[in-house]
Amino acid sequence: MTALTALSNFIWGPYVLIPLLLFTGVFLTIRLRALQFRELGPALYLGFIRRKEPGASGDISHFQALMTALAATVGTGNIVGVATAIALGGPGALFWMWMTGLVGMATKYCEALLSVKYRITDHRGEQAGGPMYYLSRGIPQRQLGRFLGAAFALFTGIAAFGIGNMVQANAVADALDNAFGIPDWQSGAALAVGLALVVLGGIRSIGRVTSVLVPGMIALYLTSAGAVWVAHFDQIGAAFALVFTDAFTGTAATGGFLGSSAAMAIRYGVARGIFSNESGLGSAGIAAAAAQTTEPARQALVSMTQTFIDTLVVCTFTGIAIIATGAWNSSENGVLMTQLAFNSVLPQVGGIVIASSLAMFAFSTILGWCYYGERSIEYLLGERAIVPYRIAFVIVAYVGAVRTLDFVWLFSDVMNGLMALPNLIGLLLLSGVAVAETRSYFARNG
Repeated sequence: MTALTALSNFIWGPYVLIPLLLFTGVFLTIRLRALQFRELGPALYLGFIRRKEPGASGDISHFQALMTALAATVGTGNIVGVATAIALGGPGALFWMWMTGLVGMATKYCEALLSVKYRITDHRGEQAGGPMYYLSRGIPQRQLGRFLGAAFALFTGIAAFGIGNMVQANAVADALDNAFGIPDWQSGAALAVGLALVVLGGIRSIGRVTSVLVPGMIALYLTSAGAVWVAHFDQIGAAFALVFTDAFTGTAATGGFLGSSAAMAIRYGVARGIFSNESGLGSAGIAAAAAQTTEPARQALVSMTQTFIDTLVVCTFTGIAIIATGAWNSSENGVLMTQLAFNSVLPQVGGIVIASSLAMFAFSTILGWCYYGERSIEYLLGERAIVPYRIAFVIVAYVGAVRTLDFVWLFSDVMNGLMALPNLIGLLLLSGVAVAETRSYFARNG
């Protein structure tokens, strides 16, 4: 545990991953001429209105690829992660989550573009792609590319059990126990059975389920959070002001809050922002590669809206609700802090909404990450590893629900960091390819 803590502090300290993540996002934003701001409207149109590209090769539609990626990102990070970031870094942590999301849209765009460009058709006729493929096939220094690709696949296959499984299952069990008194083993069993029924059908099954589940669960959650905003409308302006001021000055101890520095706001805001939207991790590119498209840039536009929806919309609704209601200044943490904010407006119902939302968010996240993990392990070990991996994933979901895992967030932070490092190196090395592909696309499509 001590060694894991030291490794996490090193990776997420001020000299390694945080500056690399922010530098990569800013660098790509500049090279793409702030594409995520200029093309956000058309990107949302492609994802939500046009939805599919008739006649294109691929396994799932633009919309299903987006929903699968959103399924993997809209999870406990949006409810528990936001609260944890504010509890440890103060209201200013939300500002750094926003910054991570804004520059992360450019990062997500490049991850998706390269994933589609370098994808392959596997022996089952399905599209396989993601950072392991664009690292190994795109980087001119082939030995370096193969090493980085294998490292990414290995860390992703392992990380899926943390960020995409144990964290989610554990949060679900706690929420359902607190809200409804459901024993952990029952939550774990229901989660495992539901997971098995979906993931055994592969990406097409996952795509069908997430395309129905994800929009509904996000709409329910935002409606409830919106009710909190309306009830505390007179505090919304002050809440936003506090986010901006505390991002650079830190937060003094007050009430149940112990105080934090600006450095803590940056660390926890960026770390939880990455945990929530996964920009820089490269994982969402695996889902993007399965999309039915003839244009890498077109799916990349759709994919970058995932970060916008996750961090700039869902996380903002959670964070401002926590700050405006004063729940951040309590002694609560994690899901209990978010429940406190919702219960201030929706007594008892708020806890039910949080528990239900958390269960749906977490289940969808586990679905998405099972696909990410199995594709990564398949890259390393071949097709024979897929079924054993799926079985292990289902079992671990049950274990995560019934065990108290104090190290699970720490483990997830470390694995996230180890995933991101080879991917970020690859994005910087292949940024010229992404820029050239983008220019070609807009020259042909206006």
